[in-house]
Amino acid sequence: VWLTEAGGGLAQAGGSLSLSCVASGTVIDLFDMAWYRQVPGSERELVAKITNDGDASYHDSVRGRFTISRDDAKRTVYLSMNNLKPGDSGVYRCHAFIADFYSPYMPDGYWGQGTQVTVSS
Repeated sequence: VWLTEAGGGLAQAGGSLSLSCVASGTVIDLFDMAWYRQVPGSERELVAKITNDGDASYHDSVRGRFTISRDDAKRTVYLSMNNLKPGDSGVYRCHAFIADFYSPYMPDGYWGQGTQVTVSS
């Protein structure tokens, strides 16, 4: 199983970007999926999370501007980012708990490789 992110890039403050992350391989079921942000010299922080029931939660700094969603048929989690601020810059990595062919009853956590988001002022 592996996660592949797409999207990100460079945006101006006030602009928008969208990220996607697709799970591939011997996936049987998807559970909680999330986006994290890593900035050099800082702790990795949870930006947004969505349960397999569709319940979403957000970091205070992005609530009202970012939207996390998922499409389990496509094995994909999305992050729509609006009204971007320079403080949103960082490497965004998706994380998902996935039950796969080799561990069907005990989901494992998987990470994507990360995608850079840079917001200029």
